[in-house]
Amino acid sequence: MPRLLLLLTLLAGTAHAQVFKCVDAEGRVTYTNDRNAAQGCTALSQDLPVSSVPSRPAAATPPASATPGDFPRVAPGSQRERDNTRRQILEEELAQEERALADASKALAEQEAVRHGNERNYQRVLDRLQPFKDKVELHQRNVDAIKRELRGLR
Repeated sequence: MPRLLLLLTLLAGTAHAQVFKCVDAEGRVTYTNDRNAAQGCTALSQDLPVSSVPSRPAAATPPASATPGDFPRVAPGSQRERDNTRRQILEEELAQEERALADASKALAEQEAVRHGNERNYQRVLDRLQPFKDKVELHQRNVDAIKRELRGLR
């Protein structure tokens, strides 16, 4: 039994995969160990190190976030005017949502103060109040989102 274990350990260390280096028409290099995908590729010798980390893109390629030269530009004054208009719209939406939040909170408080005769089971009270709580939560999330957007403006 110990000899068999030793033999298996030695054989496991000698297992190697054949690695092929492929260069496509654009000059990009890829490595594969799939014989079917390696048509026209060169086999690497077993003693060469192969890295699986992708290389950096070529320097000739512009970054993905670069703006094309023919992209229309906006004059600084016009952009400032657009930003001010956006800020004004957001502030109006914020005021409207804050009013809706106040109304929803008031309606919730009124409903919490009322107790119907058929609501001896407290779960019925919770079920009746849930739509009012949901409305308050919705308006609160809207107010928070608009405030976040206003903070992000220039």
